[in-house]
Amino acid sequence: MQATISLSIVEKNGASRSRTIAMTSRSYPGGLEKRFIKFLEPADVRGTAMLIIDNKDVSDEIWIYLPALKKTRRISSSENARSFMSSEFSNADMGSPNLADFRNRHIDGSGTNNTWIIESIPVDEDKADEYGYSRKISYISMDKFRVSRMEFYNFDNKHFKTIEITEFHEMPEGKYMVSKMTAVNQINGRKSEIFFRNISDNIKVEDSYFSVQNLER
Repeated sequence: MQATISLSIVEKNGASRSRTIAMTSRSYPGGLEKRFIKFLEPADVRGTAMLIIDNKDVSDEIWIYLPALKKTRRISSSENARSFMSSEFSNADMGSPNLADFRNRHIDGSGTNNTWIIESIPVDEDKADEYGYSRKISYISMDKFRVSRMEFYNFDNKHFKTIEITEFHEMPEGKYMVSKMTAVNQINGRKSEIFFRNISDNIKVEDSYFSVQNLER
């Protein structure tokens, strides 16, 4: 799949800035997914590239190339909680969390109004530090298994961030991909939105495209 992504960042006072990103992804048997992201605009981030290996049962692998430094480095798991390109999304929000990193349970109201409500708590303090929150509440449709909302709580158990997923793109074989989502910081009022457009399915991409060496090209 290929798509163009618009990332907008809006301050509490209404000031905004945007980024334009090209993304190519490929899915593999067993739940593996690889994504190649390259920033096109504005000029100060142009050429920045990321490679994300979204593993099913182990932690994701993320590399980033910074053209100003002419350097590629791997983003460690300890940086998962950091901001993704100065937005309200985190690095971890760009991938799929490892289910083994959390204890998950239904909470009050789950199973009504066609919605599962799932609380996810990191299995230990190290994982909580890695993801940057003490717990997460997810709202998932019971018929299509699509997440519509996620609420994140800090280490004082205060609700500090909400991600709303408002649009999906239907993929082959009945799968769905998030095509529009918004993250709102409940404390400082900042908002960020990711919107996918020009989506093309079933394109042919060689596996060699998803390589660390390709980040610098």
